[in-house]
Amino acid sequence: MRPTGGDVAGFIAAVTPDRRRRDAETLVAMLGEVTGHEPALWGTIVGFGACHYRYPTGTEGDMPLAAFAPRKAASTIYLLEGADPHADDLGELGPHTFTKGCLYLKDLAAVDLAVLRRILERSHAIALSDGIPGMTLEVR
Repeated sequence: MRPTGGDVAGFIAAVTPDRRRRDAETLVAMLGEVTGHEPALWGTIVGFGACHYRYPTGTEGDMPLAAFAPRKAASTIYLLEGADPHADDLGELGPHTFTKGCLYLKDLAAVDLAVLRRILERSHAIALSDGIPGMTLEVR
């Protein structure tokens, strides 16, 4: 996966429905503050920062350090470390679903944004320091 060089603002402006566009604007601002990186399009994913990953199997590639995707059904926030490091906060977050490394939020107005920020900060810190178990990350 590589950044595609697309126009993030134009991409966000075209997101539907309106609630998902509003949520995408909030996530762009929050993830920019948390990571210190400008947003970049990686296809239909809005990513912040970049790293090269490698699994013990030899599988490797590039990905953003933090990312989300504004999908019609929900905003998808990618948390590669999974739910375990965030168990307590997920209990306080508000309505969401979580599968493997994806946090799905249907409406940011229904969740506690301070809790979401803590989750994003912890996720970013894990990627920068501890790394992801079973994966080697090289920040770029």
